[in-house]
Amino acid sequence: MEQLELKNPFDGSPVAVVACHTPAEVEARIVAARVAQREWRNRPLEERVSTISNCLEYFRSEAEAVARDTSRQMGKPINEARGEVKTLLARAEYMLGIAPEALASERLPARPGFQLSIEHVPVGVVLDIAAWNYPLIVPVNVIVPALVAGNAVLLKHSPLTPLCGAHFEHAFAKLGAGLFANVIVPDARAGALVADERIDFVSFTGSVRTGRTVYEAAAQRLAGVGLELGGKDPAYVAEDADLDFAAPNVVEGACYNAGQSCCAVERAYVHGRHYERFLVRAHAEMQKLVPGNPLDEQTTLGPLARREALDLLERHVSDALARGARLVCGGIRTSGPGLFFPPTLLADVPNDALVMQEESFGPILPVASVSSDEEAIAKMNDSRFGLTASVWTRSSERADRIARDLEAGTVYQNRCDYLEPALPWTGLKQSGLGETLSRHGFHSFTRRKSLHMRRS
Repeated sequence: MEQLELKNPFDGSPVAVVACHTPAEVEARIVAARVAQREWRNRPLEERVSTISNCLEYFRSEAEAVARDTSRQMGKPINEARGEVKTLLARAEYMLGIAPEALASERLPARPGFQLSIEHVPVGVVLDIAAWNYPLIVPVNVIVPALVAGNAVLLKHSPLTPLCGAHFEHAFAKLGAGLFANVIVPDARAGALVADERIDFVSFTGSVRTGRTVYEAAAQRLAGVGLELGGKDPAYVAEDADLDFAAPNVVEGACYNAGQSCCAVERAYVHGRHYERFLVRAHAEMQKLVPGNPLDEQTTLGPLARREALDLLERHVSDALARGARLVCGGIRTSGPGLFFPPTLLADVPNDALVMQEESFGPILPVASVSSDEEAIAKMNDSRFGLTASVWTRSSERADRIARDLEAGTVYQNRCDYLEPALPWTGLKQSGLGETLSRHGFHSFTRRKSLHMRRS
């Protein structure tokens, strides 16, 4: 029997052994999903919203258990894990609240003798392949809008965090058999799900390489796909920035969740006026971080979730130093137990360095000096990714002007590493396709159906 052996990234201790579903069990879940969806899609929207809202009570009553399982599986500090549970609930409630408006029929201007309208109809069965770094809020971005729109959902969670998938299954058990199912399979078997003709839409969060594989497989049968493939998100500290505000926030944006976030600050460009003082402030902020057991209330920097990430981060640091960068702090894995990499600050980093071009996914902040807004924009756009970007300035005019030229799905002023559920979460270039959140997030899980009626 295939199984997943989960180990705590803090000390390597066993967390759980989770049995994978057999091909027959997966087949039964797909069949049940298609049957359940045909009945669910015909229920009134108000009933669907109410039923899903009731399901969310599980995450309120079991919040501490959910948070602790998240910490034990992937190393997120317990206070951050508790915050993720709260964010899950806030996002779900927002999406439920806007569903009536987002899914309402659109009645077009009347023509003599005709009635024209547009309906938003469910796609059918949605497969959500979720990531481990935010194992609660990544899936909820798909699960809630997909279900409320009238679809059935199959969740295939990361092999690193299957206990989070189990929590979702417990929560949505109130929906009845088949409508939501947690599918536990190793990554090698996920391709069969993507290729299955009975899956109508695939949502994937993960690497560009795997995203291409998912996209190609779904394209063979012309199925819809949503891809969230990460980023190399830049921050620009402009000439008129409030340095005392910008420096700690940029460091937090780089190191929160040990930097394991698709919208983490992964490179910073600082105007020459602030450059050396920014480095001093950023170094001081990094020294405040407290690594340790993620279940310890005092811990603010947990271990990395994957051992191979340590090799990647050290390679990025070595490449930057070979190209002339200066190491301010950190740069090499911590000795002893646990998958720890220290907060790392690199200065004078050229823009062609790996750490400026390839996703690092760790608590590392490479910094370069720029002399103008125009130079900052050019270097920020010099990337194959385009998820988010942040501009740190006191001037609204400057922020608006720079935002127009930045190639990113979301541009922040004096903020970073945050998802506002009222705005669509989307990316340009190789950061992905489609969107979640906001009223536009329902579009991926519905199709437009035109009604062209001649009325006598």
